[in-house]
Amino acid sequence: MTTSDFLVVTTTHDDETKARELAAKAVGERLAACAQVYPISSVYWWEGKVESGQEWRVDFKTRADLGGRLAEFIGEHHSYDVPEVIGVPVTVGADGYLDWIRAETTR
Repeated sequence: MTTSDFLVVTTTHDDETKARELAAKAVGERLAACAQVYPISSVYWWEGKVESGQEWRVDFKTRADLGGRLAEFIGEHHSYDVPEVIGVPVTVGADGYLDWIRAETTR
């Protein structure tokens, strides 16, 4: 299926437990059907210099119309001053999987 009705929304966290808690809360609120949490190594500009460190990336699978609410939720529940929140449109996906996302994010 070709669509723009769905997003993968990404954030990062410096603590695995907090990343998993954030993922579980968002899925529990039905703002995302699922979230994957995995380790990454980040390099970024912060407070006038290049920083690097281990982080935990969280990819949320959700409907496009929930993107704003999910972004707000992440901002409210994140410990970073400026958390990454980026939504990338899903342009192609398996019909059954996208139907599952739609069903699991409907209240």
